[in-house]
Amino acid sequence: MLVQSQSDPENEPIKVGGQAVIEGIMMRAPKTFTVVVRRPDGDLSIREDRWYSPMEKWPMLKKPFSRGCIVLYEALFNGIQALTYSAQEAMGEEEEKLSPFALGATIALALGGAILLFVVVPHLATLGVGALLGADIGVRSVWFHVIDGVIKVSVFVGYILLISLMKDIRRVFQYHGAEHKSIHAYEQGEELTVENARKYPTLHRRCGTAFLLLVLVLSIFIFSAVFPFLPKDLLGNKIFTNAFYILVKIALLLPIAGTSYEIIRLGEKYNNPILRGFLLPGLWLQKLTTREPSDDQIEVALIALKKTLEKEEMRAQLESAA
Repeated sequence: MLVQSQSDPENEPIKVGGQAVIEGIMMRAPKTFTVVVRRPDGDLSIREDRWYSPMEKWPMLKKPFSRGCIVLYEALFNGIQALTYSAQEAMGEEEEKLSPFALGATIALALGGAILLFVVVPHLATLGVGALLGADIGVRSVWFHVIDGVIKVSVFVGYILLISLMKDIRRVFQYHGAEHKSIHAYEQGEELTVENARKYPTLHRRCGTAFLLLVLVLSIFIFSAVFPFLPKDLLGNKIFTNAFYILVKIALLLPIAGTSYEIIRLGEKYNNPILRGFLLPGLWLQKLTTREPSDDQIEVALIALKKTLEKEEMRAQLESAA
């Protein structure tokens, strides 16, 4: 997944992002997204749709540190729809759109699973580490959050390594590489051909994988700064106290996500060594989540990209004429 960056000046090239799906690619621009999937018979199935963003209705959400949370929500909302469509097309099934209830339930399940894996389990595991070591590592200690962060990153990397053993996921990782190569070619002003895209790397600084890793790492610093100011004990009950701490961590994920998004934007805009240092681990991690794609996979990515750009330009012309 490539994190969508919002266009600022009117004359800037259209900003695009994307996501690998099952046997295909979803590409998106500020107001358009296209999913292209290769069906079992080799034909391409194409879905073009309008990308609706809360930032269109409420421009105040475009402000720094809030827009990152909205972009993450949009990627999850539309990404699940794209994945569902690609799964049905890749298996040659009739397309059946998710109902609002089913989509909401899927998003809630995904968020719940992520919170369980990356907030609740690491917090409880860190408490267990302290007990095993016989050390009083409380949440006011920097070491608590360092251990908590190491566990979170280990769970994240371990999960990626585990799913990479699956054949279907390896193909998704190839499409992920095709997505990045195609966007690199576009951002360099190249003609969008397989030959031109092939020469670019499979890694990209705006990748959603890098974004998620940055969220996990940045949480170590934010939690270390905030938790010393929280009460050490609530009502004399450890279960209640740690439940409160977990809720605080969940609440802080929004500003952490917003800050991570701004760091990625700055890293894209400025060639600063400190920013490069922050983003470097995300590039390393992409070596696990991307693979060198085949020419037909790059072709799918380029078709999705071209159609997205065409639709976006058409919408811009219609809006300017209105």
